[in-house]
Amino acid sequence: MKVLYLFRGVSGSGKSTVAGTLGCPVVSADDFFMTSKGEYNFNPKSLAVAHFNCQERVEAHMRTDAPRIAVANTFAREWEMESYFKLAEAYGYAVFSLIVETRHAGKNEHDVPESTVQRMRDRFQVKL
Repeated sequence: MKVLYLFRGVSGSGKSTVAGTLGCPVVSADDFFMTSKGEYNFNPKSLAVAHFNCQERVEAHMRTDAPRIAVANTFAREWEMESYFKLAEAYGYAVFSLIVETRHAGKNEHDVPESTVQRMRDRFQVKL
């Protein structure tokens, strides 16, 4: 069975860290904002392009029949996962959505302000 994992959570929750333990490709919209020097340079005006780029990279892995793929994005709203559900259906992947909670009392890697993280928490939707 081919599997697409969608790791959800607010900034700093550990989505990428947990996804990285699976030993499979990990894709994130945040990758788009990494410079060649490994620095994070976020630009909110490029967010839509970053998410489109993330979806394209996931599809590229699917075209090679990667057995497992992980996506680590906030996915605060249900509709934000829809394009990944469609890709999974088209390429025959089962989808598991996993919410990662912040329980390590650590600092988020991208220095996202606490007020922004709180707004993420406030808009987070869970469908059980």
